[in-house]
Amino acid sequence: MSADAPLLEAEHLQIHFPVRGSRSFRRAGAVVQAVSDVSFTVHEGETLGVVGESGCGKTTLIRGLVRLLDSTGGAIRFRGVDITRAGRRQMAPLRREMQMIFQDPFASLNPRMRVGAIVLMVIPGMIM
Repeated sequence: MSADAPLLEAEHLQIHFPVRGSRSFRRAGAVVQAVSDVSFTVHEGETLGVVGESGCGKTTLIRGLVRLLDSTGGAIRFRGVDITRAGRRQMAPLRREMQMIFQDPFASLNPRMRVGAIVLMVIPGMIM
């Protein structure tokens, strides 16, 4: 890994699920496109927030990035190493360095504070 390699990269990531159910509703080759063509780069010290309405694929995306779900297409690189098809043994030491943080806004946001003040608490040194 080079010193300036990104911490995490997703390139045209796709996660699709086959449609299952009764014969009357199932078509040959039908899939649900939970994540479609997601690309981003996160460098050391940066933070990425994934936001969207319920059911838009946020959790599926994150589970794919840490390889709890297999991707259908695209590439995932962690510290410059392609982990797109990494197995359980390869991922074990890397998972110690990866973390998902799911936020329940009602449990984590103080309704008496402005959003800017909350962000400053989380990201010290940020100028608002």
